[in-house]
Amino acid sequence: MLRTPVSQTRLVILEWLKDPAAHFPRQRHADPVEDGVTAKAVAARLGVPRRVAETHLGLLADLGLLRTRRIRRRTHYRRDEIRIAEVARMFEKGW
Repeated sequence: MLRTPVSQTRLVILEWLKDPAAHFPRQRHADPVEDGVTAKAVAARLGVPRRVAETHLGLLADLGLLRTRRIRRRTHYRRDEIRIAEVARMFEKGW
């Protein structure tokens, strides 16, 4: 997951979600910082179809690196800082 060209896209998404207010516009019914961002917003930023962004976000969520929240009919994604720190510690230990 971390060494393919596609993984670079996922790392970029994680980086953007560190400071979502700087990278994504405020959404009508949700705050990017508090609630997270939608796949549509990530797709627009990446310049890819929404389904591609959903695939990246879904994988990151399945790994536990992102938390999801449903607001109306949309899923919003934000970083899980605790899980990200745990994964970083595993790599520092040479896992």
